[in-house]
Amino acid sequence: MKYRKLGKTDWYVSEIGYGMWGMAGWTGSDDDESYRALQLAVDLGCTFFDTAWGYGSGKSENMLGNLVRANKEKKLFTATKMPPKNFKWPARREFSLDDCYPPGHIEEYVEKSLINAGLDYFDLMQFHTWEDHWLDDDRGIRKMVELKEKGLFHGIGISMNRWEPWNGIRAVRSGLIDTVQVIYNIFDQNPEDELFPACREMNVGVIARVPFDEGSLTGTLTRETRWPEGDWRNTYFVPENLEQSVERADALKPLVPDGSTMADMALRFILGESTVSTIIPGMRRPDHVRTNINASDAGSLKRELMTELKKHRWDRRPTSWSQ
Repeated sequence: MKYRKLGKTDWYVSEIGYGMWGMAGWTGSDDDESYRALQLAVDLGCTFFDTAWGYGSGKSENMLGNLVRANKEKKLFTATKMPPKNFKWPARREFSLDDCYPPGHIEEYVEKSLINAGLDYFDLMQFHTWEDHWLDDDRGIRKMVELKEKGLFHGIGISMNRWEPWNGIRAVRSGLIDTVQVIYNIFDQNPEDELFPACREMNVGVIARVPFDEGSLTGTLTRETRWPEGDWRNTYFVPENLEQSVERADALKPLVPDGSTMADMALRFILGESTVSTIIPGMRRPDHVRTNINASDAGSLKRELMTELKKHRWDRRPTSWSQ
């Protein structure tokens, strides 16, 4: 495992982090298997773990706290996210700060998350949704600075809406945040245009989420793929999206290097971007952990392949199903 500095913090975090949504919010999760996967990740050098109150109403946070206590001799970086007060994802232009993150709500859920995890502090506390115009009402960000100064967390971050990397640049340039969490993968390359240059300028750390485009970039989906009733992916991969995603993923398969997989190629594409500090794939099983962590050991892809993959950029705009 290789490590990278996370923006202006003094933290060196693992290139492959751990996204903990799947073990609390998706069907097919098994707690015992999840704990085995988490511990294996620690044993293989993973140090950055990302969760949220919204992942099982605190269940995932509790699992992270248990993991930290089971590995007291190691420094594991803990990151979580506060839910918006209206519990609506993603944020929308018409939502005000009072709709989503009034100061009292922020303090309430910081405290709830600490109780869920049984921790004295988190390394990183993030807004789970974000609108740049919330900076016009600085009560929210000022409350975060206040709680940071009290030691309840050590860094402030934002998690950005799907396919809107522009909607956070103002926060980056404010100098008040330490990290951004943004979708970045072979298809979603548009953070390279404006967001990443701003992050480099302001020394803001980048956490790359959804490296596999919710599964399409693993190359395992087909037009007939379906999930159990109640699974979030059924609402995301509506026929319109599933068909296009499978078609574009199939076009990538001939580019996969010999002896590799599409998932490995997807992770190593992201590792080729130096602005990214860590990637947080979801890993519910030990085999997922081994495969994903191997991408860090393998390093970046060859320049010629990176050039070819750049041609597969897919610019999309939020829709009623993109969430």
